[in-house]
Amino acid sequence: MILNFFFKHNAYKHIFFDLDRTLWDFEQNMRDALAEIYANHKLDLAFPNPDTFIDCFNRNNHYLWDKYLKGELTKEVLRYKRFEITLAEYGIESKPLAETIGDEYLTIMPLKTALIPGTRETLDYLANRYKLHVISNGFKEVQLPKLQRSNIDKYFEWVVTSEHSGFHKPDKRAFGYALSKANARKGESIMIGDDLEIDILGAKKFGMDQIYFNPKSNPHQAKVTFEVRELVEIKKIL
Repeated sequence: MILNFFFKHNAYKHIFFDLDRTLWDFEQNMRDALAEIYANHKLDLAFPNPDTFIDCFNRNNHYLWDKYLKGELTKEVLRYKRFEITLAEYGIESKPLAETIGDEYLTIMPLKTALIPGTRETLDYLANRYKLHVISNGFKEVQLPKLQRSNIDKYFEWVVTSEHSGFHKPDKRAFGYALSKANARKGESIMIGDDLEIDILGAKKFGMDQIYFNPKSNPHQAKVTFEVRELVEIKKIL
């Protein structure tokens, strides 16, 4: 049993990470970017405070992003529609303003550099032992700048988005495309991510081992390969 455990771990050569909420602190960076937009466009004339604007956007973005992943909404529409709906809820009916803010959001957002605690320590440790890659459902024009601005792009050999592959996680083809680009096999690869359905169960159905990053200890019944609450715990596994 101990030997099997040892050999299994030594079989890994490639580690595939999700980016947003796994390494890059999406929630903090989103709030910082939206706070700038709130001030730039004097949205205090409509919204009582920045938090109201941010929470309203977050709710609408989550709803529309789910539709985008299901193929029910195009990227072009998503870019502005999430702001158009948010502004309309507080009396601002302006598609041009929503489009302007939508573009501004995608410019400001990747400049933010907050990382999930333990990111650098974990990547420093893993980079000396494995080949590291990213599989993301995020827009291709913002994911690489996020890595570069946060100074963690140096750790990764391949950064593959759904726009590169043509498929969103949890589609098996998204994982298959990423592995083919990295010249990796399933048995020597492991997926690390924070989304149980999209990252972890998607990878499991594809045939990859997984590490579920579950910082809030969300209850679930899924059988995952490994589970951690903090990124640095990965050092005990790999």
